[in-house]
Amino acid sequence: MSKRAYFGTDGIRGEANRHPMTAEVALRVGMAAGKVFMSRDERRHLVVIGKDTRLSGYMIEPALVAGFASVGMDVRLLGPMPTPGVAMMTRSMRADLGVMISASHNAFSDNGIKLFGPDGFKLSDERELEIEALMDEGLQERLAAPEALGRVSRIDDSQARYVEIAKATFPRRLGLNGLRIVIDCANGAAYKVAPTALYELGAEVIKLGVEPNGFNINSECGSTHPEAMAKMVKEYRADIGIALDGDADRLVICDETGRVVDGDQIMALIADHWAKRGRLAGGGVVATVMSNLGLERFLAARQLKLERTPVGDRSVMMRMREGGYNLGGEQSGHVILSDFSTTGDGLLAALQVLAVLKEADKPMSALARQFEPVPQLLENVRFGGGRPLESEKVKGAIAQAEERLNGGGRLLVRASGTEPLIRIMAEGDDEKLIFEIVHELAGVVRQAAA
Repeated sequence: MSKRAYFGTDGIRGEANRHPMTAEVALRVGMAAGKVFMSRDERRHLVVIGKDTRLSGYMIEPALVAGFASVGMDVRLLGPMPTPGVAMMTRSMRADLGVMISASHNAFSDNGIKLFGPDGFKLSDERELEIEALMDEGLQERLAAPEALGRVSRIDDSQARYVEIAKATFPRRLGLNGLRIVIDCANGAAYKVAPTALYELGAEVIKLGVEPNGFNINSECGSTHPEAMAKMVKEYRADIGIALDGDADRLVICDETGRVVDGDQIMALIADHWAKRGRLAGGGVVATVMSNLGLERFLAARQLKLERTPVGDRSVMMRMREGGYNLGGEQSGHVILSDFSTTGDGLLAALQVLAVLKEADKPMSALARQFEPVPQLLENVRFGGGRPLESEKVKGAIAQAEERLNGGGRLLVRASGTEPLIRIMAEGDDEKLIFEIVHELAGVVRQAAA
């Protein structure tokens, strides 16, 4: 078996009903993961399963259930639930394993399977490889006897539990009274819980993206299309807009003028606020190689460091745990607050932003843009097959681009872990040079990928 045959940077992901995102693979995941996480003691073993609102969830969920039940693992179905909610429920219910069925910010036609260990953290590479090895061999061994099959039931109050956990992260002395908030739930997993939590904390809530139909998740809404939120903020004269993605583990926000800011600005805002109050652990923030150089300079000016990791919130979380940090995330809007959660949580991050807004007693426009971003350009090149980054021409072009930057910026060329894309990003103070470098490199990569 080739290494990493199924798992990518964030679980297993692909087009629904096409390998590897088929019912058969989901069945194998359930059987294999169930075996890996069932110890040899006599107690009942438990897995909790949540999902977003994609049509294909109705195919993937029962296949996973069948796999887990067949090896004797009990299953609790949470229904539509944000990814961080599944991680929380895994811990709070003392489950052996948690599963989220979602392709995050992707279109409805994709789906994915993310796994969480009993501690609520995403699985290590070693555990994923262990599951992969079992998926392709030995599935007929250790099947449960008829009387030992897993029991399956639904948890009816799972969403209410998550709302209460989320509300408890908001400072008790504050409320959201007097704030008018636009919340865009991307027709995804948080379509009920996010508006409910904001309303119960006292806000006037204007809802968007809360009518999922199986096909409209992330469609012209949510964090990947924040213009819908920004338009509604201006239309309703709201104080702030919050846009989540399909599984609600990321967010972007906009101020009362409709100006949108990304995860880097959100991390800067929370970091500065926490540092002043002695709440920021680790002496800085953990972010990925994609985060803007402006964030690094902003933190350095406050004697705080920026630790960079490879792309993916799992890499960020691992570094946070190693270094004792409690704030980290990605420019795309994954913000991890490890005092409260084991993974990115859009709603919890939004509540921390709202806490700053209430305490500052200023308009969001005075707070949202904490630093001036360094000019940064990202271009994605789609490829059908092969390994364009191994081309000598591409390697030579990258070396030339590095020379032209001459230490005055950063260049990053990498393959996406979730889609057949080569991502080319450059940033620096010379915007014209950055534009030229990215477009020239994209052309060379396209030729190599043809």
